[in-house]
Amino acid sequence: MVGEEMSLRKRLSKSSDDPEEKEDQGSPAKQAPETPSNGRVDIKELIAKKKQLTAEAEELKPYFMKEVGTHFDDFVTNLIEKSVSLDSGGCALTSFSVLGANNHRAKDLRAPPEHGKIFVIRRSLLDELFEVDHIRTIYHMFIALLILFILSTLVVDYIDEGRLVLEFNLLYYAFGQLPVVICTWCAMFLSTLSVPYFLFQHWARGYSKSSHPVIHSFFHGLLLMVFQIGILGCGPTYAVLAYTLPPASRSIVIFEQIRMIMKVHSFVRENVPRVLTSAKEKSKTVPVPTVSQYLYFLFAPTLIYRDNYPRTPTIRWGYVTMQFAQVFGCLFYMYYAFERLCVPLFRNIKQEPFSARVLVLCIFNSILPGVLGLLLTFFAFLHCWLNAFAEMLRFGDRMFYKDWWNSTSYSNYYRTWNVVVHDWLYYYAYKDFLWFFTKRFKSAAMLAVFAVSAVVHEYVLAVCLSFFYPVLFVLFMFFGMAFNFIVNDSRKRPIWNVMMWTSLFAGQGVILCLYSQEWYARQHCPLKNPTFLDYIRPRSWTCRYVF
Repeated sequence: MVGEEMSLRKRLSKSSDDPEEKEDQGSPAKQAPETPSNGRVDIKELIAKKKQLTAEAEELKPYFMKEVGTHFDDFVTNLIEKSVSLDSGGCALTSFSVLGANNHRAKDLRAPPEHGKIFVIRRSLLDELFEVDHIRTIYHMFIALLILFILSTLVVDYIDEGRLVLEFNLLYYAFGQLPVVICTWCAMFLSTLSVPYFLFQHWARGYSKSSHPVIHSFFHGLLLMVFQIGILGCGPTYAVLAYTLPPASRSIVIFEQIRMIMKVHSFVRENVPRVLTSAKEKSKTVPVPTVSQYLYFLFAPTLIYRDNYPRTPTIRWGYVTMQFAQVFGCLFYMYYAFERLCVPLFRNIKQEPFSARVLVLCIFNSILPGVLGLLLTFFAFLHCWLNAFAEMLRFGDRMFYKDWWNSTSYSNYYRTWNVVVHDWLYYYAYKDFLWFFTKRFKSAAMLAVFAVSAVVHEYVLAVCLSFFYPVLFVLFMFFGMAFNFIVNDSRKRPIWNVMMWTSLFAGQGVILCLYSQEWYARQHCPLKNPTFLDYIRPRSWTCRYVF
């Protein structure tokens, strides 16, 4: 960094140090292009000088942009760190102190971990990047690819079947029985709104008055655990299994189930210390949030509870409409990608028995649709869906993700891919684990967080697909954890970013291939009287398709 800065300064000062240019400055006749005796400008010489200036500018441009980007990052980082110090009793913030802090990053100015996440008003990264024409062109490329998928479907249907009809049978099947989904969600939401809030309020108001506060707390904690496991945990799962909901409808219920469980935990986890502190100080007022604050939190696009969040002044309904339109666009995009790239692939694969050859071909042919599914899921949910709700609620902090695509290590990728979930895991799983078992067990805390995340991911897939096939668990728990420990944040060279993308692409191909093969195997090789082992034993390894 220092070498590049010195190189830039030398290049910028080269022209002023050149003796010939000094002579030119001293001689007015040499400042302008030389002209012949007839008074006309030599066009060739002028063009040559313009080319020389352009070449020098292009040569200096990357150094200049790198310098600007580095200093801008340092400026923003120090600004955030010093503004955070105001909340933790730090020194006052001045513009001179921020600008003068280029050469160091004061770790002592960061907010202590017990203060938790600090929310500020900021836009999503893609909203800022889409203002750049070069980045917006990539978005246009994906739209063009969607148009080609639609045209491909129309052309193939017309050639094969002689008709121009866009059918959405797969979408109708995947999102079937929506009335059951809506009723289940309403029951989940009403119970989440009423039961945890009532239990917490009753515990908080009676804690300081109780003669046995430990028993009082244990009883209410037990009731809350019964609600979390029994009602929110088992209730929705039973509903999706009893009504045999299709995969997409199941995913809506299960994701909402997990979201509400995490919301309840955050609400209780953030407010219990406040009540205990109030009781210790013998305060007359009990810090119980209002119902409106809790209700806002249930819809806010965050899993970290606060009484108040930074709010934007207005709601841009045009922006909300655009975000929801893009969500539906991504849904159809994924449908056409699956229809054109996956269905023909697995329709041919199912005619052959399971073998190493079939598996290798399947994995490599599944990489492209798998990557498209990953990018579309990210854009539809983490950007469009969360930004739409944030705009409607005037929720100011829109940092739902960071620049995960620039990651050179999986540890950075896990932190930046889904900031909303990462914050919850960091503050309520990782930090609480270290607080409970002391800070000497950081590796064990990280392992515990990986295990929790892997189990929850596998639970979602097992319930949504109606079978247990722990491909994602193995990739996430073993390979992902190994990469997380081996390839750390010190790897900054571009080759590590290439390796990260390569392994990510390959993993998406493995996941899509193996789960799709198992799905087709269970559809075409059903068992009359399946046992429990039949639900957890891979059927794609032994199934022989009969036509």
